[in-house]
Amino acid sequence: MTKTTKKTTKNKKPAAKKTEAKTEKKPKEELCVFAFRLTAEERVAIHEAAGPGKASKFARTLLVAAARRDEAAVKTIMKNAQNGA
Repeated sequence: MTKTTKKTTKNKKPAAKKTEAKTEKKPKEELCVFAFRLTAEERVAIHEAAGPGKASKFARTLLVAAARRDEAAVKTIMKNAQNGA
């Protein structure tokens, strides 16, 4: 006597469609790398002034403002760093 086995498949429900409106993404800027060397003390000072996880943005913003001779922006950045903002 031969035994036959019957495979059963579960009916899988299709995934629910997301009805959320997709937000349009801004095109990414074309960026390049600009690197320079720091002492450990300088690196620590930048991290302390910028706050957690914001050192690169802080440095970039400050360097660009200085390069553009935007004294008001430099002063604002320095004031925010002193206030811990």
